[in-house]
Amino acid sequence: MSAKFKKINNKVNFIDLEHQVLKKWDKESTFEQLRKKNEGNKTWSFLDGPITANNPMGVHHAWGRTLKDVFQRYHAMKGYDLRYQNGFDCQGLWVEVEVEKELGFKSKRDIVDYGVENFVQLCKDRVHKYSKVQTEQSKRLGYWMDWDNSYYTMSDENNYTIWKFLKKLYTEGKIYRGTDVVPWSGRSGTSYSQMEIIEGRKLVAHRSVFVKFPLIDKKNEYLLVWTTTPWTLTSNIAAAVNVNLVYIRLKASDGSIYYFAEENLKFQRLEKQFKEKKQWIKGVPKLKTIEQIFNERGGYVIEGKLKGSELIGLKYKGPFDDLEAQNLPGGHPFTNEKLKDKGIRAIDCHKVIDGGKDNIGNDIVVAGEGTGIVHMATGCGSIDNKIGKKNNLVEIAPLDDEAKYLSGFGFLTGKLATSDSTRNKIIDYLKDKGFLLYQEDYPHVYPHCWRSGDELVFRIVDEWYINMDWRKSIMDIVNEINWIPSWGREREMEWLSNMGDWMISKKRFWGLALPIWTFEDDSFYVVGSKDELQELAVEGWKQFEGNSPHRPWIDKIKIRHPESGLIGTRIKDVGNPWLDAGIVPFSTINYTTDKSYWEEWFPAEFITECLPGQFRNWFYSLLAMSAKMEGKAPFKTLLGHALVKDDKGREMHKSWGNTIWFNDAAEKMGVDVMRWMYISQNVEHNLLFGYDEANIVRKKLITLWNSYSFFSTYAAVDGFDPMNHSVKEGDLTVLDRWIRSKTHQLIKDVHSSFESFAVDKFMRKMDHYFDDLSNWYIRRNRRRFWKSGNDIDKIAAYETLYEVLVNVIKILAPMIPFLTENIYQNLVRNVDIHSPESIHLCDYPTVNEEYIDIGLMKRVDTLKKLVELGRSARNKAGIKIRQPLSTIKFVVNDNESAEFVLEQKSVILDELNIKNIERIENSEELIKFNVKPNLKNLGQKYGKDLQNIRKFINDNSSDKLLIELQKTGGLKIDSDSTSLILNREDLLIEPQSVEGYTSGSDDGITVGISIKLNEELIQEGIVRDLIRQVQMMRKKASFSVEDRIEIFGEVGDNCGKALEKFKDYFFNETLTVNWVRKFNSGEYETTFKLRDEEITLGIKRFKNREE
Repeated sequence: MSAKFKKINNKVNFIDLEHQVLKKWDKESTFEQLRKKNEGNKTWSFLDGPITANNPMGVHHAWGRTLKDVFQRYHAMKGYDLRYQNGFDCQGLWVEVEVEKELGFKSKRDIVDYGVENFVQLCKDRVHKYSKVQTEQSKRLGYWMDWDNSYYTMSDENNYTIWKFLKKLYTEGKIYRGTDVVPWSGRSGTSYSQMEIIEGRKLVAHRSVFVKFPLIDKKNEYLLVWTTTPWTLTSNIAAAVNVNLVYIRLKASDGSIYYFAEENLKFQRLEKQFKEKKQWIKGVPKLKTIEQIFNERGGYVIEGKLKGSELIGLKYKGPFDDLEAQNLPGGHPFTNEKLKDKGIRAIDCHKVIDGGKDNIGNDIVVAGEGTGIVHMATGCGSIDNKIGKKNNLVEIAPLDDEAKYLSGFGFLTGKLATSDSTRNKIIDYLKDKGFLLYQEDYPHVYPHCWRSGDELVFRIVDEWYINMDWRKSIMDIVNEINWIPSWGREREMEWLSNMGDWMISKKRFWGLALPIWTFEDDSFYVVGSKDELQELAVEGWKQFEGNSPHRPWIDKIKIRHPESGLIGTRIKDVGNPWLDAGIVPFSTINYTTDKSYWEEWFPAEFITECLPGQFRNWFYSLLAMSAKMEGKAPFKTLLGHALVKDDKGREMHKSWGNTIWFNDAAEKMGVDVMRWMYISQNVEHNLLFGYDEANIVRKKLITLWNSYSFFSTYAAVDGFDPMNHSVKEGDLTVLDRWIRSKTHQLIKDVHSSFESFAVDKFMRKMDHYFDDLSNWYIRRNRRRFWKSGNDIDKIAAYETLYEVLVNVIKILAPMIPFLTENIYQNLVRNVDIHSPESIHLCDYPTVNEEYIDIGLMKRVDTLKKLVELGRSARNKAGIKIRQPLSTIKFVVNDNESAEFVLEQKSVILDELNIKNIERIENSEELIKFNVKPNLKNLGQKYGKDLQNIRKFINDNSSDKLLIELQKTGGLKIDSDSTSLILNREDLLIEPQSVEGYTSGSDDGITVGISIKLNEELIQEGIVRDLIRQVQMMRKKASFSVEDRIEIFGEVGDNCGKALEKFKDYFFNETLTVNWVRKFNSGEYETTFKLRDEEITLGIKRFKNREE
């Protein structure tokens, strides 16, 4: 045989290895070779959810990108043709905010002053900058994509395809302009949709107030109102009650009368949150009940009760009735002309009204938190606004687009509504004017801008919407999709069932220019393409031509309405960014330019993204746009995954110092380790990412490396050539056939896992397989590789391990592409120059069902389990494995497995260092079980009967109780005072070894090992301890595995006698040729303690005299 394998050091630097592999792929154009190899084959279409090109990648991005790469690599190795198109999300507030930070801007006005064109160009530049950064990081991850063909949501094709979608909706009458109260960011100067508001919810403590509204014509009587947003009191219009609730008339110690819901008087507000300290802010005291508030003011008396319906119509004076805004007919700043003509002002609307029910039939005003009387500000809340319209009330909208008070609000004009100073001024005013009863810090979840971080307010604005009355067609295609996890379908359906109309406009600068032109007759027109725009344009085309369809260039174009002939101007709004991402199944696959190509790749076989939030964001926009465009689902399978958090379960934040950037992790732990962590994680659970977990994973990869290193080192020494040997079936040992069977079962399992998109479950099987391969097959067969000569048994061992390793690295190639590539080059390319240049150009392994022997695997697994229990028993007795013992007895009920154990008894005796083995029928010869009551469990269930239960267990033998428990599943106790049944969890069953044995039992297998020692066993134990010390010396001296040695040094009587008896065994195990009983340091020396004897030895490599 001729040597073809390189000897491999068992010490490996995975990170250096990865960089070497990256250079190899780049030099050999491996990815391009793969695409060419599969070109024209059956397609497998993957649709990439675009990553926001706004910052470098964090480790949270790498989870999804790893999953995407794994499934694409698997299908590529199966020969499928793929598109490999990565996506970059480019447009929207998240980019604008970062550019504003760089420029030091504080508001939208700064952008206007700077110049919209300049600002938009900086947004584009930022996207290009970070798309390049993310591209390089993705390559480092091993994420194979056609990086020269990534799609960008800011592209003309993407924008114009959205125009086509909006045009279709316009022709169906689904686009409209609406005035509504919406969440608004003063910092960003834009509104938020239902989808987005949920993303920025934060737990905060607001200064909330209990305010008294004086009733008109009822001296010293008040409505008691509570709010967490005192800034809205400036715009109070009415007070709402629940007509069916019971309210009380409470007289305070000063004679004042207060009306509020009876249930609220003693209601323990946020009691659970305070006790559990969940959803609670540190330092915020426990909230007081309303009763406590009045008791601290001298007490109270309940003078009467009444229904909410009896309060309807009562008029009151508002706390800010002196403001100009409260006294303007028709409202402010939007005027209701009909109410203005009637002279109706806000202060004229101050009365108690019925809160009614929401659109799904729930009461709007409820008891519990608050007072059961809700202050209504029709210009500051969506529900308030709807109730106001229903009751024909005026509207006061106090804030401008920076969330500052408008003129008409006196001392508050120009002040930021959400600032602490403004809040304090309002509370001081309420106190000075006699409206404030009580103030407190109230913890609750409140919406914030999910990018800039400022608190959102609610204000009346004009926005553009899609009427979603066609949601049923979206729900229909939801059922066409394979949702993983399965509850994803219900989550999406829940969102679709409860969502409102889709707000698609943003009052910003960088984003999709909504193709909506408005005209002086209040009509509007939606343009559906660039060609149509040119056809209708009457002004500005020359300035626009050659530019992308973005602000400010698109704003220059005026069009003629094709029907009225009026000249129109484009609205300044940009589009909701989820339009950008939702259109990609069309814009990226040539929907408008090559329909046949689009049909070849649509729908996608597979998408995967992070679950939280995407049901109402990307998944929703994908489904909605595809339902409208083509009436079918845009993808067949959706694999959602949870979040990446730090190793303590906290979200990663730069301000907390626990953020892990991708580059840092890649160069510290290696990306194969990272990929293993991601792929092994159950997608439904958050991944706790940290370097300690990475070290655990690294040990798994080292197990694979050591297995490979073991093979390649001995194969190189022996010159094994797998191309020149073919071992017959009869030449294989039991363990050869077992590991082959395990390997092909593994191949079968991996295909099943990929096809069901459950690779994490397979990775757990991989962990067990590594143990089978390294800790069992290789360890049990070491001597076959060590022995001199190259007989057929040795060749069979080499061939078996070679085939196993080649299959394993091909199985794992999609998961850990770097390590498997490195191993492949030595294992395969070095011995077969005709093999593919890369492991990733190979076919994925296929299962040979004939090699899978279920019976054999069961029998060997039984043998392994028996060894496992034997080791556990020895550990329990504190007897090291190096100390030989005389006898092991075992109980295995399955005769076939038991016979196999006896046939392979040498394995057990060797593994456990025992001389004899014996099968027995009754486990009670080895182990006894003591049954005791589980007091913790029983105390909760049968506290008063505990004494009877104890007596019953003490009066019956443990054997009798166990037989009954096994027979019926429970223990029935009947007495004059008690009749009950004890289950398994009600008992503690403690195993106890019989005298003279140490025992263990599990899965129907019981073992017992005799712990009696004679002189010969003790001496052999001494020699084995000495062997271990010499082996450690060889390793520290960096001797090769095949090096033979000489030993120099004296040993004491006990050790000397033991060596004399077991000399041949010692010399064989340590490859010792000669022992000189005089100390010489040799090439390595050490001193150690052995059975209370201090020994100093030296060793050196032995050389023949001819050398």
